[in-house]
Amino acid sequence: MKNSLFNTRNPCGWSRRSLIALTTLALLSGVSCHQPKEVTIAVIPRTSGTSLWEPAHRGAQDAAKAISARIYWNSPTREDDVAGQIALIEHVVAEGDQGLVLAPNQSLALITPVQRALAHGLPIVIISSPMPIPAGGGLSYILNDEEAGARIAAQRLALLLHGRGSIALLGINPDVAGIMKRAHSFESYLAKNYPAIHIVERHTGSFNIPHEQEIAEETLAAHPDLDAIVALMWSSARGAMSTIDNNPGKLKAKVIAFDAEDVQFNSPSLDSAVIQDTRQMGNLAVQLIHDRLSGRPTPSMITLQPVLVTRANANSAEVRHMTTMDWRPGWSWSHTP
Repeated sequence: MKNSLFNTRNPCGWSRRSLIALTTLALLSGVSCHQPKEVTIAVIPRTSGTSLWEPAHRGAQDAAKAISARIYWNSPTREDDVAGQIALIEHVVAEGDQGLVLAPNQSLALITPVQRALAHGLPIVIISSPMPIPAGGGLSYILNDEEAGARIAAQRLALLLHGRGSIALLGINPDVAGIMKRAHSFESYLAKNYPAIHIVERHTGSFNIPHEQEIAEETLAAHPDLDAIVALMWSSARGAMSTIDNNPGKLKAKVIAFDAEDVQFNSPSLDSAVIQDTRQMGNLAVQLIHDRLSGRPTPSMITLQPVLVTRANANSAEVRHMTTMDWRPGWSWSHTP
């Protein structure tokens, strides 16, 4: 009976003395029964819960699943919470994660925490908007092509206005390098190719929607016959759309927006939106970090093309793929109908 019970637990039939010897040998040789530590890659966007940043979550999760890694996803609750994003970066360093994907919400304030993270040997991929830190030494960039986006918006504007009219340029945010490049590229392309379209108002922007609505109200009060508003930030677009939609029949301006968090065109004043491919950014960023951890060479810079979304293509497969809010790998349903 003893032999039968022993063999049930020990099908190889080893003696108790042999098992003790093997266990001792394993302990002395440093063999562990624990699995290797799972690779954790942190992804910190400017905020979450929107169709601009949740696609980055999906892209990162898809890439992580393919390499058997874990994604730590966290973000500030507001895009203007710079201190919150800095605290998250410091938390990632303290936890000893193996990589960081970051969409900075402020170009200058994040320099020091990013440099500290690099000094700890943490591979970092900056997505969407650049920082004033050169690539290399563990740092790579996957950026939106702001020149292409500016060109797309200017061409759409020219089509909308038949090459002639007056517009306002809102949302010029000096804290976000990508938006500043977007503004400069748009103005340059417009002046060179469509000189009959005049920018009559320019305003700096912020992520504060009530403030952006005040700016829009002041702009449209000064120029009630404005033909269009180009909003370089979604908060500025929301302020403009709210003002126009609340004055039906009085204001004719159409809005061309960037970085839309809603491409369902619920606002009648929204003409179109230029959106970033943040899903691809998240996916490629995790792949870059995995390649670097594996000792493979990685590019220092990747630039992705934005896409113009209109009522005609808002429900296309391409746009649905780019804007899905479903971040769990393997799920194919979308928030869009």
